[in-house]
Amino acid sequence: MPRTVEDPVYDRKQILPRPPKSNPSNRIYSKPRPAIKLLYHYPLANVPNFSILALSVSFPPGGQTPPHRHGGASVAGMVLSGTGYNKMNDEPTKVLEKGETWYEAPGCHHRVSANASETEGLEILATFVVETSVVEEGGAGALVIVDEEYMDVVFPTT
Repeated sequence: MPRTVEDPVYDRKQILPRPPKSNPSNRIYSKPRPAIKLLYHYPLANVPNFSILALSVSFPPGGQTPPHRHGGASVAGMVLSGTGYNKMNDEPTKVLEKGETWYEAPGCHHRVSANASETEGLEILATFVVETSVVEEGGAGALVIVDEEYMDVVFPTT
């Protein structure tokens, strides 16, 4: 069972916006973002109009995401390596280690998603069940809907 910790503070000042058009090479962030890679996407034959997708999410040391939701999807996650902080809605922040899992119901507010280490990476596998139209219309990026005040944060995708 995951242990809990005091909620980390997500300071907006740690998240720098997209680089200005006048200096597009200025992509320095004080807290690195995870790299997100689509692993698969299959329509569910037994559930019309729904799909299952998997994302690999690679957090560098000290990496974190801003608060977000997942486009109406049900999400199951698993830590493949490293240690992470995970907070859903108003639940306590959990410390999740290799092999530990979690579930996010549709509409869940993912308040904290962060690498607990400043020296090692964190790898997670996130599996989504979502209406196919969400992905067809918005791509895999539609699965991570960042809170409005953080909409300018850039996520590297592959």
